[in-house]
Amino acid sequence: MARRAPPVPEFDGRAFAAALPLAPGVYRMFDAAGGLLYVGKARALRNRVGSYFNAAPKPARIMAMLAQVARIETTVTHSEADALLLENQLIKSLQPRYNVMLRDDKSYPFVLLTREEWPRLAFHRGPRAVPGRYFGPYPSAASVRETLDLMHKLFRLRSCEDSVFHNRSRPCLQYQIGRCSAPCVGRVEAAEYADAVHRAGLFLEGKGQQLGEELAAAMQAASAALEFEQAARLRDLIATIRKLQARHTMDGRDADLDVLGVAMQGGAACVLLLAFRGGRNLGTRAFFPKTNGEDSAGEVLAAFVSQYYAEQPPPAEIVLDGDIPERALIEQALSEHAGRKVALRTSVRGERAAHLALVRRNAQLALATELASSGAQQARVEALRELLGLPEPPARIECFDISHTLGEATVASCVVFDAQGPVRKQYRRYNIAGIAPGDDYAAMHQALQRRFRPAVEGTPDAVLPDVLLIDGGAGQVAQAREVLTDAGITGVVLVGVAKGPERKPGAETLLLPDGREVQPGAASPALQLVQQVRDEAHRFAITGHRGKRQKARSSSRLEDIPGIGPRRRAALLKHFGGLQGLKAAPVDEIAKVEGVNRALAQRLWDALHGLAQAAPGEGDQ
Repeated sequence: MARRAPPVPEFDGRAFAAALPLAPGVYRMFDAAGGLLYVGKARALRNRVGSYFNAAPKPARIMAMLAQVARIETTVTHSEADALLLENQLIKSLQPRYNVMLRDDKSYPFVLLTREEWPRLAFHRGPRAVPGRYFGPYPSAASVRETLDLMHKLFRLRSCEDSVFHNRSRPCLQYQIGRCSAPCVGRVEAAEYADAVHRAGLFLEGKGQQLGEELAAAMQAASAALEFEQAARLRDLIATIRKLQARHTMDGRDADLDVLGVAMQGGAACVLLLAFRGGRNLGTRAFFPKTNGEDSAGEVLAAFVSQYYAEQPPPAEIVLDGDIPERALIEQALSEHAGRKVALRTSVRGERAAHLALVRRNAQLALATELASSGAQQARVEALRELLGLPEPPARIECFDISHTLGEATVASCVVFDAQGPVRKQYRRYNIAGIAPGDDYAAMHQALQRRFRPAVEGTPDAVLPDVLLIDGGAGQVAQAREVLTDAGITGVVLVGVAKGPERKPGAETLLLPDGREVQPGAASPALQLVQQVRDEAHRFAITGHRGKRQKARSSSRLEDIPGIGPRRRAALLKHFGGLQGLKAAPVDEIAKVEGVNRALAQRLWDALHGLAQAAPGEGDQ
């Protein structure tokens, strides 16, 4: 007779809380399976954790969470501010089920001023791996490009990559239209360029008054030295900057602040951010945090402020749509994190009040648009469920596509969609190797084998799709079916997406698992969803293929030619201004480069034009 497992003892929250210290810290609630339910901070751990288990009424969301709590872990910190920072780090890294979480899979855009002999001013997104100064973050890529456009006109700093900069032999178009001072070919002195870099930094930091004073002093010095052309340029620059400041200054002075508004509807939330730096309006950006059942706008806004500014440098002033819990604590933590005073304001007048009203309206509009889009997405998912005869709407859809150019640089893409849309963090690319060029069947087979290998090997966190879309006809679908069969994987609905006549959108044929071939038509919501996923897989594959191809072509082919070492390669590229110039040069011109004889020049020309395989020995020196 089988023995019955003993029941899991019920968690005694009151007894656990009574043993906790009256110290600040962070607590983590777990369910019986070890899943993380919630991360919270506390001024006094005993009081805060104990408040969950007293007799006071609690929201339904909290009651549902407490019913699952099997254990609690705590970490004592030095201060409340430290607890707030630790809480934000844990929420981001562990993603608890019941916390409000800021969802944004995009990195924030910055303006980068590199740190090198001739600094470059450029758009930057992603890890701050390039040495230099980063200004931002900006609400959108458009605001960064607008700022860069202005900066290049004002200060004429270079924007080109180092590979272009070090191989120029004459000024480019940017110099001709007055947006660069052409340091690549010595058209500007190092001291003058350094002054422009310094002034650009002041401008981006919002130090308009200091910049104006320095420019005025430089104009007077140039005038006294009878350098009237330079004085006139500085005069025009001062006038332009003052005009910009007059247009963008708030309340008669420079402003460095963010304005935040929140809108909530049907369990969804939108936080809209309007940013000003140095008095300049940088535009707005909408965020849609995951509320996990939280229905308090103040709680959502507090979570956003804590999480967003834990990673991004906060401005001196943050104007909020309404009061938030523990505002003084968050203000203190942000000030300590920034190393300067950060003020959170909820009661404002004048121009700030007008901006706050604008942010509120735009938050409501952005949320309404998001909900409408979400509703349409859910309708398409439901239509696909009906078309495929599934008992439940598919929670995970994956699509595979192959991209190459005449068999070169073959790349397979896998994109993932859930009920809300694309899940970009889970996209994958597969570099295909070891197949005949142009063999799409073999490429698809290899990519799918690699995709489902974790499931075959029994990896615990291996995830399978509910629906697997294959961009292609019966041949590609057969490859996918073979991979799934060999792997012993069942329960995955396999659908082929064959292009219609003349590749006309809306005329696609779907190859269903039961052998039927259907053409739902352009008006079908199910086909619209399939098209959306297929087009995203195609875009992702094309992007990866082009990057791989460009990398292969931009890596100097000279490296593969015997007799062309680092010194000769550098001499050739410098003489012709790059690989394209070298490829366009005749043999006799190549032979004029120091260290290159006629035989080596001919072999080099043949290799660059694909006419002969370079043979070692001849012409080596």
